[in-house]
Amino acid sequence: MKVIGIIPARYGSTRFQGKPLADIAGKPMIQHVYERACQARLLEQVLVATDDERIRAAVHGFGGRAVMTRSDHPTGTDRLAEVARGLDVEIVCNIQGDEPLIDPHAIDAAVQPLLDDPSIPMSTLMARLTDERALRDPNVVKLVTDQDGFALYFSRSFIPFPRDGQVEGRTFYYHPGLYVYRREFLLTYAALPPARLEQIEKLEQLRALENGYRIKCVETSYTPVAVDTPEDLERVRALIQT
Repeated sequence: MKVIGIIPARYGSTRFQGKPLADIAGKPMIQHVYERACQARLLEQVLVATDDERIRAAVHGFGGRAVMTRSDHPTGTDRLAEVARGLDVEIVCNIQGDEPLIDPHAIDAAVQPLLDDPSIPMSTLMARLTDERALRDPNVVKLVTDQDGFALYFSRSFIPFPRDGQVEGRTFYYHPGLYVYRREFLLTYAALPPARLEQIEKLEQLRALENGYRIKCVETSYTPVAVDTPEDLERVRALIQT
């Protein structure tokens, strides 16, 4: 079963223009992501999907493989689907291009359920949330699952909400991102119109749930450090240099 990792990367960003090429310890950020993704045991190949010639040139410069895509994709999933449409693969892993410390073991953990169970169309990660401030932060996406580990809902709100106000001693989860799809489902998913809940929460994964598709959630200890701003970049530089 052929499994491929794709890293969507675009140059334009409202908060941080050109961040895939930002230097971290002498390498562009996209190279750090690419090299760590290549360490995942279950990925047979890693590609960068970009609409910018500067990123393509940088990837080829360090020996990676990049695929050019259209520039009008509204989401990284749409960019992923464009590339997957032309590939002979069965499973596609969407790897965030702004996580230069991505854990290869977390990638493998997210891929494994689709190898084990052919009925699962999509999987992702979840991690325990212990910081009460993060529980109430709308930028930290929370989730709840059923007893078999399939997502019931993702939200920017505090879920499940303890009516008695008791937080201590209870387990909450957040969503670190990173998605894995069966190729045929990815193409179907990308073609679906934006769903009502997705538009309210601004969370694309709700499109799958609202259309009746299951998402397997795998618990991980991986804590992503995403680079969204120049301040985030300085923090990552410090972590890599230590």
